[in-house]
Amino acid sequence: MSKHLENFNQLLFICSQISRKSQQVFADLLAFFLQFAQNRIMKPNTKIRPYSQSDQAILLELLRLNTPKYFAPEEEAEFISYLAHEIEQYFVVELNDEIVGCGGINLVENGAVGRISWDMLYPNSQGKGIGSKLLQHRIGVLKSNHTVKQIVVRTSQHVYPFYEKNGFELKEIKKDYWADGFDLYLMEYQP
Repeated sequence: MSKHLENFNQLLFICSQISRKSQQVFADLLAFFLQFAQNRIMKPNTKIRPYSQSDQAILLELLRLNTPKYFAPEEEAEFISYLAHEIEQYFVVELNDEIVGCGGINLVENGAVGRISWDMLYPNSQGKGIGSKLLQHRIGVLKSNHTVKQIVVRTSQHVYPFYEKNGFELKEIKKDYWADGFDLYLMEYQP
């Protein structure tokens, strides 16, 4: 940030050295570039798209970056199996054309229950609303399916506050369900 401030101060000095007409042209150009930077940096281009098998290596890296804080090491094999055999609908979220997160949905109980599954974000993308946007996208997909009567997530004690903040209510806890130190928190969406 200090480099940008230094560059901005240099631009101000240059402005003070040029004629009034040139200052107006320069000010217009500067306003254009500031607007461009604000749109690109402050309002990044976020896109949610379906998962492609070519995304797998990036998603495994993403899982590893969230292990052991949010996932147990032994869950990697389960995630690989999920991507290969259990996906019904899985999405990636891109920020300025780079994958920063992923998450899926599965239907259980003859399609009556929509399950939010395998959510994760790059650690530096957490807390910026990206996960909520991806979650709301999937809730919308499930709500548009008229066979779905209930939306649930099976998560852990490490992440359940995120879901609670997004309208899910805790229904059940099972100690060490995912792995030692990773409890199951079953939560239901309450719109």
